[in-house]
Amino acid sequence: MAEITLRVNGQNHKVAVDDPNMPLLYALRDDLGLRGPKFGCGLGQCGACCVLIDGAAARSCVTLAVDAREKEIMTLEGLGDPSRPSRVQAAFIAEQAAQCGYCTNGMIIGATRFSRACRIPRKAKCAARWLRIFAGAAVTRAWSPRFCARRRRAEP
Repeated sequence: MAEITLRVNGQNHKVAVDDPNMPLLYALRDDLGLRGPKFGCGLGQCGACCVLIDGAAARSCVTLAVDAREKEIMTLEGLGDPSRPSRVQAAFIAEQAAQCGYCTNGMIIGATRFSRACRIPRKAKCAARWLRIFAGAAVTRAWSPRFCARRRRAEP
């Protein structure tokens, strides 16, 4: 049995890995007790297990825990908390975009990555509008680079 160190949500955690093929999702949920990423399809297609690894969205069900060593892993819990949600989490709350809630983790992680790539405006009025767009885009799975470019061109 090997022990690896994972940097999750800004903190180092030691995790025992007895199978080198153990998915990162198992380490996050079973060893660290995080409940944001969930097991969905197990194939990396549905996004319920999505996390940010070094700023890029990744499916933790198909990412090996040993491959995530020495990388910065951010989960839903690391983005914000109920008293201080992230801007994207706040937009999802304001728009009531949770649906049943199972895949909301993937939508928020994806929208967070998308918003960082599109450089959300910082002015409060403009940012609120963009975050509503991101929440809606995530729900409809319309978060593509083309969608982002169209919205940017339409911005006054």
